[in-house]
Amino acid sequence: MKTHSKGMIGIACLLLTACNPKEEKKEIDYFPPVSYDPPSYVCYKAPTTITIDGVLSAEEWDMVPWTADFVDIEGDKQPKPYLQTRAKMAYDDAGLYIAALLEEPHIWADITEHDAVIFQNNNFEFFIDPTNDTHNYVEYEVNALGTEWDLFLSKPYRDEGCLVFSNWEFMGMQSAVHIDGTINKPNDTDKSWSIEIFLPWKSVYQLVPGKRKPEPGDQIRMNFSRVEWETKVEDGKYIKVPFKGEEKIREHNWVWAPTGVIDIHRPELWGFVQFSEKPAGTGEETFVASGDEDTKWMLRNLYHRQRQYLRKFGQYATSIADLKPEEVCPEEIVPQLTLDNTPSMYEMSLPSPNGRIWRIRQDGLVWSR
Repeated sequence: MKTHSKGMIGIACLLLTACNPKEEKKEIDYFPPVSYDPPSYVCYKAPTTITIDGVLSAEEWDMVPWTADFVDIEGDKQPKPYLQTRAKMAYDDAGLYIAALLEEPHIWADITEHDAVIFQNNNFEFFIDPTNDTHNYVEYEVNALGTEWDLFLSKPYRDEGCLVFSNWEFMGMQSAVHIDGTINKPNDTDKSWSIEIFLPWKSVYQLVPGKRKPEPGDQIRMNFSRVEWETKVEDGKYIKVPFKGEEKIREHNWVWAPTGVIDIHRPELWGFVQFSEKPAGTGEETFVASGDEDTKWMLRNLYHRQRQYLRKFGQYATSIADLKPEEVCPEEIVPQLTLDNTPSMYEMSLPSPNGRIWRIRQDGLVWSR
């Protein structure tokens, strides 16, 4: 009888073990944190009235500093662009002025329809996120004919629920292109083309309640891009061709603030533009980096880990520890992180050194309370 009893007990234990297995630990190797070094630019007041004609006249622009030369969107992974591109910015009480100069020996364009996909031509683009939260930003593109495409995006393409309004119009915007050479004439050599753009503050800040114009010291996120196609001439026309040694036709993407990948829609990696109360040419002002940005970047890295966790396991992590925050945050910061979940959403928070609480959620929106 004892032997029989022991056997029954053993079977019962096996059944209990089978019905209540320990949850298997989920193992994941996260991608290394993305390097973070966005460029910055101090935007001064316009030294004089700027006429939007595409000509970067000395009186209007010589006192205004250039951005750094554009680089490949992938950064140091790719060679430096073989043509120079750079931009300038100034402002007044009415709005923001942007100028760009694109070195180009062969200027061409053939898209003439407004709001067409302009990057199928060589073009210049700017992006502006006045709320600095990676959502509700504007994209603008223009080719050498002056054909424009302005559009509004509710969030980056990577985030579920992104809405793109291609028929959105930048109220009150003015722009003009100037050609230093001849357009669509392959039998000569051109020098460059330039762009001037004016953006009214009422349009820039239309989604920022109560904001009418920037205050001295305010910062917004912006980026600039240039699309450049390799071409050859056939029957007197420019024809796109692949890069040397490649078969597929693709474009160069040269930008002010590289994102590390061929995707400009990463607003957290765009440059910082800081507004100064000084008129251009009357003295320099130092860009002041905000300590809040380091906090927001730590949350951004954890957001990317949540995305990787979701792809592998079909759900978001419910524990901060599952995201291995010690790999992206200083050790003393980790205990301050919080994570709240619902079945399909999450919210993470972290205080900055000044006590401000920053939050990020599953669609990448970052904000403070």
